[in-house]
Amino acid sequence: MIRPSGSWVAMPTPFSDGNKIDFGAFRVLIDRQIHYGTQELFVLGSAGETTLLSIDEKKGVIKNVIAMTRGRIPVFFGCAASDTAGAVDLARFAESEGADGVIFTVPPYVLIPQESALAHLDTCMSAVSIVCGIYNNPSRLGVHLEPETIRELVTRHPNFVADKEAMPNVSQLVDVKRFCGDKLNILCCDYPKYSIIIPTLALGGNGIANIGGNIIPEEAARYSRPWTDMTIIEECRREYFKWVPLLKELYHLSNPIVIKAALNILGLPGGHLRKPYEDYAGPRYEALKAMLADMGVVKKYGV
Repeated sequence: MIRPSGSWVAMPTPFSDGNKIDFGAFRVLIDRQIHYGTQELFVLGSAGETTLLSIDEKKGVIKNVIAMTRGRIPVFFGCAASDTAGAVDLARFAESEGADGVIFTVPPYVLIPQESALAHLDTCMSAVSIVCGIYNNPSRLGVHLEPETIRELVTRHPNFVADKEAMPNVSQLVDVKRFCGDKLNILCCDYPKYSIIIPTLALGGNGIANIGGNIIPEEAARYSRPWTDMTIIEECRREYFKWVPLLKELYHLSNPIVIKAALNILGLPGGHLRKPYEDYAGPRYEALKAMLADMGVVKKYGV
């Protein structure tokens, strides 16, 4: 079973001028990630504007991205939906197309209690045989998955292998690691306001589920490695501390607003945003351009 580790980059969904999904641009972005050493890709997450895509569009993304990546890099697909049946349908489609793995969340907005979150995720994981992960992001979803819930899912499902954590509480990481040990790979987000990269890796976490790797893929791959020796630890600290200012800028507004702006500045096909998102503009956009130039990102990655 594929178990995500290292740099797991959450990709944006590029759109053409006609507001259609631009699969040519998708291929360019994917090839770039492979070239610079990214370990896995996460498609149809919050950075992929997944809530602004129709079910048919999501299935089109799954089918086309699998065709581009099969045998080249592992790809996990977000199967978030507004109800359990929708998540199951999308996950079964991904499995039928040959996906490496799927990621589930609690449905957004409905604010279900913990026992309902357990039932939802239990149903989703029971519906497929490929590897599964969860994305615990209470700031977007409104529900926090407790460590005890995660432990119960690990007990029930051998195919549950990855916990992507996005919350500002190191005790969550400690308890998930205590309860699940090596049965579950723990990866955290790279949101600098939470700053849980160093704690996650120090606790024996397995990597970073990140958006920074969209812009600095090689550097993100270096600071996302599991801590196995002092050389890796020292390089992680050095690289991460260097790039925190850029991560702060990338998270200035909700994903993927600044990510797409940065890709476009580099001459890469980030494309535009779907409404109600507004494309990045104004003084902050100019500051982003200056930062990318000053930190050497344009020189290294500009097209």
